[in-house]
Amino acid sequence: MQKDLLGQDVFLIGPPGPLRRSIAMQYLELTKREVEYIALSRDTTETDLKQRREIRAGTAFYIDQCAVRAATEGRILILEGLEKAERNVLPVLNNLLENREMQLEDGRFLMSAEHYDKLLQDHTKAELDAWKIVRVSENFRVIALGLPVPRYSGNPLDPPLRSRFQARDIYFLPFKDQLNVLYSVGANVSAEKVSQLLSFATTVCSQESFALGLPDFPLDSLPAAVQILDSFPMMSIKHAIQWLYPYTILLGHEGKMAVEGVLKRFELQDSGSSLLPKEIVKVERMTENHVSHACVTIQIAGQEVTIKVPAGTRPFGQSCASDQFIRTLSHKQLLAEMMQSHMVKDICLIGGKGCGKTVIAKNFADTLGYNIEPIMLYQDITARDLLQQRYTLPNGDTAWRSSPLVTAALEGKLVLLDGIHRVNAGTLAVLHRLIHDRELSLYDGSRLMRKDRYMRLKQELQMSDEQLQKRSIFPIHPSFRIIALAEPPVIGSTTQQWLGPEFLTMFFFHYMKPLVKSEEIQVIKEMVPNIPQEALNKLLSFTHKLRETRDPTAQSLAASLSTRQLLRISRRLSQYPNENLHNAITKACLSRFLPSLARSALEKNLADAAIEITTNDNLEPDLEDYK
Repeated sequence: MQKDLLGQDVFLIGPPGPLRRSIAMQYLELTKREVEYIALSRDTTETDLKQRREIRAGTAFYIDQCAVRAATEGRILILEGLEKAERNVLPVLNNLLENREMQLEDGRFLMSAEHYDKLLQDHTKAELDAWKIVRVSENFRVIALGLPVPRYSGNPLDPPLRSRFQARDIYFLPFKDQLNVLYSVGANVSAEKVSQLLSFATTVCSQESFALGLPDFPLDSLPAAVQILDSFPMMSIKHAIQWLYPYTILLGHEGKMAVEGVLKRFELQDSGSSLLPKEIVKVERMTENHVSHACVTIQIAGQEVTIKVPAGTRPFGQSCASDQFIRTLSHKQLLAEMMQSHMVKDICLIGGKGCGKTVIAKNFADTLGYNIEPIMLYQDITARDLLQQRYTLPNGDTAWRSSPLVTAALEGKLVLLDGIHRVNAGTLAVLHRLIHDRELSLYDGSRLMRKDRYMRLKQELQMSDEQLQKRSIFPIHPSFRIIALAEPPVIGSTTQQWLGPEFLTMFFFHYMKPLVKSEEIQVIKEMVPNIPQEALNKLLSFTHKLRETRDPTAQSLAASLSTRQLLRISRRLSQYPNENLHNAITKACLSRFLPSLARSALEKNLADAAIEITTNDNLEPDLEDYK
């Protein structure tokens, strides 16, 4: 407020999470100021900040973007993620920040209120309008939000740009305040447990932990975790910590030992299997104010606990896929844990290739009556691909097409973000506000708001839905949820260690372990009933031997024999019982294209497992077979 009165722009700098944004938004709510918000990403260009050219009825004209609108209307411009933008984008704003002046593409010139008023003493307003000079409101301010680089990854700030802001370090809330927040959320959880949990989290965020290479603990997700513990006070706290901070797959040996040491110090090593949820017993639909909920009963530690979770619009348990789902013990437990997380936050499901992540997610959606919106992600996906794409109408006019993610948010679907580990962190930044606050500003100027805020706005302004939609304000459906699917991070790798401190604040993480041998046999036998028993036993003994080995070459081969591949081999063997198992495995591993070392390791392991090439069958079909 002090900086605001002095007319200075503010830069809030601090660790990842929604805290800085919520402080800025709360301040604007207190002072009743209008806001223009933009999440910067590596795809942000000059046109996203100044003016964008559109074509209507064959005529090109310019539409003001957030920075220009904020300057002329006297709003506050919030720039989130300064470290994500490319280096040559933000200097465009330098002159606007320093002198409140900017030359626009359509020939207009923004001029500071002080200079404009002086000119107005000598000239009339009509003259200034003819010269295309526009007054910048004296109420215009900029609040920038960013992470400290180099501690976190990103582009370091341009020194001339940095000098135009008054910076303030926004660290996590003080311990006492945070403790009070957690106490208010978790009345059923013992105070001692809550303080142990918070002490553990703050220790992992300390400078010493950073020196050990531990990523920050997502402190902003703690209230959500305490909310789950409030409904399940008997649950293991260590287990809840792993949902927030999956250190077992995130860190190397030293990091794991350090975290285990901290857990021991705060007496959180209570990992009894009886304290974990076992399975979902029943699911019942209930509707309140036209919003679907489900009452889910979960069995845990010999008791049954019922919780209320968001649900989709379809009837429950109605499978939209034809393939059957085999419920093994580990899958039942995973689904029960996902249901607990679903109560409070979006989920990220981590597991190796072909271990059944999509099948589990689809079954989860069917249980709660959700329609699924699958979105395949790839390395070079842009922020526009994720939110809104520009296209041209048949008459040459430009228009915006909403992405499946945005339509799913409006319709209350369950979005499957498949392959989130491939996406650049700078592109994912555009989703932070949607995931944390359920709000989104789109490129065409429309805004998506959380349902309760939308209803409050509707009451305050006394407007109908149609009037708000004319102003491009839409409610996000309360049932909307995201499940992200990812492969485990590669420890020590610079490119594939995608699970950073920023990503940890977005989801609850569930690790899907590969199936144990008995469960894999159960799945394959039920999916492919008429597979030869001897071949199945040999195949699984061979696969599990490869998975358990310490040899990196053999482990890379095991990746090509996932549950999905084993099912394919089994289906093939059941259709063609005379087919040779050796041939099926070498095809699945693409042995023809393997380097000589990996190929010899494969042959050696096949020989050890007594899987031999049989010469009596002609492996390649004759030409006559195709006639």
